[in-house]
Amino acid sequence: MPMDSVARFLAALNPEDRQTVDAEPRDEQERLAAAWETELEADAELDTLDELSPPAAEAEAARRVLDRRGG
Repeated sequence: MPMDSVARFLAALNPEDRQTVDAEPRDEQERLAAAWETELEADAELDTLDELSPPAAEAEAARRVLDRRGG
């Protein structure tokens, strides 16, 4: 795998959230990254955004995952 999903998820976060998630245990990071991957795959709106700007779609999915988490 060229870049694991945790690293990709962290890269999609804004700097403040990245620092917060990076401080979490690895299993929590993996859980959040899996939720992020699911969000990217499941949301048709993100598919459209992904065609225009993949980084924007990844950042939006990351924001949604953290919003659902409450942080």
